[in-house]
Amino acid sequence: MLYPDLIHGALEAAPDAIVISDGDGRIAFANRRVCELFGSEAHELLGQPIDTLLDDPGHACSQVRLLHRNSRDIPVDVRRSLLAGEDCILTICVIRELPEHSHLESELIAAREAAERADQAKSRFLATASHDMRQPLQALSLLNGTLRRLCDDPTVAGLLLQQEQSINGMSRLVNALLDIGRLEAGAIKPDIGEFPLAPLFEELQRDFASVAVEKGLSFEVERSSAVARSDRVLIGQVLRNLISNAIKYTGRGRVLVRCLRAAHTVRLEVLDTGIGIPAELLPRIYDEFFQVSNGANSVRDGYGLGLSIVNRIVKLLGLKLDVSSVPGKGSSFCLDIPAGTYERVTAEGASARAAPRLGPRAAASPQVLLVEDDAGVRDATRMLLMAEGYKVVTAASYAEALTRFDAQPRIDLLITDYHLSGATGMEVISSLRAKRATPLNAILVSGDTSNKVQELVHDTGLRMVNKPIQAEQFLAVIDELLASTVGAASPTLPS
Repeated sequence: MLYPDLIHGALEAAPDAIVISDGDGRIAFANRRVCELFGSEAHELLGQPIDTLLDDPGHACSQVRLLHRNSRDIPVDVRRSLLAGEDCILTICVIRELPEHSHLESELIAAREAAERADQAKSRFLATASHDMRQPLQALSLLNGTLRRLCDDPTVAGLLLQQEQSINGMSRLVNALLDIGRLEAGAIKPDIGEFPLAPLFEELQRDFASVAVEKGLSFEVERSSAVARSDRVLIGQVLRNLISNAIKYTGRGRVLVRCLRAAHTVRLEVLDTGIGIPAELLPRIYDEFFQVSNGANSVRDGYGLGLSIVNRIVKLLGLKLDVSSVPGKGSSFCLDIPAGTYERVTAEGASARAAPRLGPRAAASPQVLLVEDDAGVRDATRMLLMAEGYKVVTAASYAEALTRFDAQPRIDLLITDYHLSGATGMEVISSLRAKRATPLNAILVSGDTSNKVQELVHDTGLRMVNKPIQAEQFLAVIDELLASTVGAASPTLPS
């Protein structure tokens, strides 16, 4: 014979939560497991409506939610049965927490949400850091370019060249660290399109020739008329990292860049006669900060980030990078890219390259409106442009830009930073273009490489350049815009 105390003890010891309600739907009994799930004491539940606990108390068998007193819902499985008593009918509910929605999973969900918030915060930080870290480098680069134009002393010119190389090194490191962060945060989105390889190869030849010569290496970029379909900027970044790595690990011999064409692909190859990579180390070459040893007395050169960035970009673009290496003989890195439409793209590229170059000394001193709220960058840019023979009008804000523009009878080119106090460079461009009937060419300068900025609308009279940009590259963009012919009407730009 079972005694009431024994029955009560069995209900209390049950592994599942058990609730008994009376005919009015009010709780007459709740065991300890119910109290643990609900976060309350048994006496606080007695007499309360059953729907205090369950959001669907009426079905015989269902998956519902237990309504926690702290507003935390817990998915549960409920089994109900009726027990007829002398005076009323009791309802017995056996409540079992669903295993896949346990407290551990709730904690995991909360952790994932926290991680997502952290990623968003990281993206915002990287956008801000990208701008703030590139500002002083931009000023240094432009000041160096100005001094090289004004100095005739060979000794000083040599010092300025070394300074330029140091600035470029700092820029590469900053870019590498920020790129790693942006790739991890998913802040880089590919911009897929067709582009001829010839201009990119010319840039690579120009950028790395002097570096190779300083090491006594032969550096060759073979000519190519091929057209690729991918993200030109990211492919260029991959090649630059591969070439830089090849030069770093090649003590003598040569570094070769070439393109091999197939029916539907183009294969980009970077070959060197360097120290090579042992087979057992090949799986580690993409690790951050990993560097192949160049002997016991080797000096650390670089930071071991280049190939890590390459690997991330290649995966982002959905491509495949093949690596082969023989210790003591050299390495080859081969990247296959979809081929583009040769005739159409090269015709457009040839047309663009055929445009006449208009330098300031070949025209009547073009007048530039420069809008930049950072005094150091503004002064450095102004001095470089004046050294090249441009007339420069400066403004430190959106409002000042409007005033300067109204006061000038002729502005040939607008150069504006994207992040201005209280406004964006796109707002400056839109407002000034709206003030006159004739087209206004513009350059948008930004140290922010987030998608929001990089995906802004471009038109035939607008170029975007990223800080830090070298003086020669910056002046080339200016010459290109001054030489171009803009359509009769400028498009409406987003703010």
